[in-house]
Amino acid sequence: MLKNSRFCLCPSRYEVASPRVMEAFYAECVPVLISDGYVPPFSDVLNWKAFSISVAVKDIPNIKQILMGISQNQYFRLHRRVKQVQRHFVINGPAKRFDIFHMVIHSVWLGVL
Repeated sequence: MLKNSRFCLCPSRYEVASPRVMEAFYAECVPVLISDGYVPPFSDVLNWKAFSISVAVKDIPNIKQILMGISQNQYFRLHRRVKQVQRHFVINGPAKRFDIFHMVIHSVWLGVL
């Protein structure tokens, strides 16, 4: 079902990261980050505003209107960028350049993790 969706809701809870974000990338749908203060993975190097939608918890009742307000052109731009950054969230064996292994190592090197 996710593969047929344009947007994937990714609510954060108390954990650092939601598995829904990874599922969104695998399904190639635009992640909709529902949170107050959630810091997305690799936000030190990835511009999440370019390929995701952020919704504050207080705006959950308006989520349908928010998503319906996104134009076709804006959606296609977000979707294209999701496909571009998808490689940063893939686990390869052996590791490939710019995959999640290298993203984690880069974050460790920056002292983010």
